[in-house]
Amino acid sequence: MSLASPIKKEQESFHIPKQQKTQRVMKLAEAPKQIKPILEVQDLAVSFSQYTEGLRQKELEVITNLNLSIHPGEVLAVVGSSGSGKSLLAHAILGILPSNATVTGSISYKGENLTSKEQAALRGQEIALVPQSVNYLDPLMKVGKQVRTAVKQGDAIKAQREVFARYQLQPQVENLFPFQLSGGMARRVLVSTAVVSGAELIIADEPTPGLDAEVVKEALNCFRELADKGVAIMLITHDIETALSIADRIAVFYAGTTVEVAPAKDFTGKGEALRHPYTKALWRALPQNDFLPIPGFQPLPNALPTGCLFEPRCQQAAPQCAMVQPKTRMVRNGMVRCNHAT
Repeated sequence: MSLASPIKKEQESFHIPKQQKTQRVMKLAEAPKQIKPILEVQDLAVSFSQYTEGLRQKELEVITNLNLSIHPGEVLAVVGSSGSGKSLLAHAILGILPSNATVTGSISYKGENLTSKEQAALRGQEIALVPQSVNYLDPLMKVGKQVRTAVKQGDAIKAQREVFARYQLQPQVENLFPFQLSGGMARRVLVSTAVVSGAELIIADEPTPGLDAEVVKEALNCFRELADKGVAIMLITHDIETALSIADRIAVFYAGTTVEVAPAKDFTGKGEALRHPYTKALWRALPQNDFLPIPGFQPLPNALPTGCLFEPRCQQAAPQCAMVQPKTRMVRNGMVRCNHAT
């Protein structure tokens, strides 16, 4: 995996949902009552060592001061524009960043700090990834066998065939190699692998692009059902509508950090219940919420502001915002990184 240029300058590219219905398509589970999260990320920073001129090297920090947690039985949706650090977070949790990456801060699983050795032991066992790229499939192994290898208990063949049927993969598909599948079929195989794994934490990185609406709905239903049985689901997506359909909480990323973590129910109306100016601006940029574009661009990693990362674009910015990046704090049952949030 090459991350020589991990972040590109792009405008916010959220999928624009249809008019939000009065009642949700799927009922959210009650907020998890466990005191201790299954996964907790504190002050995470990820940087990459890059060569500039000749043999000179520099550190490019792409994630800074990132904080979030997820509980058993919860769906936590992670949303943000391209380049905000969503996929890098997933790779940092799993310990699959490239060799030129440096990680600081803490990632704890079940209350214990994760080491590289523990990440390798948990990967594919207690923590499963639905990767963004279908290239993660083994090109030399039939897909049915790949899914069966993820089954830890019970009849592996039965489990594989049941999950294939659920995702509308015909019986003969199990005997095909990845190169014989369409993009949508390959993505369904990846989702199937995570579903049958028995993992306690599933990280789904953009799991639904290329799937038709019926299969998307079925995949989301399955994630919600797994959460209702106690599995923690981290859903990384650009699609706010997808996130709101099953999530308990929404974590909003901007320029490599968390700016807000809010209950999904707060994303309603004109965003009055939201806390951070960026989150409010994203919500109001949708067609049903005034369709107001956000001026400016997300800053590049090598040109981050000294203070609040959103300060150059924020209509509420004050002199203090340009001096020091705000710390996260709890406001109205949500976490926010803003001096003005009330």
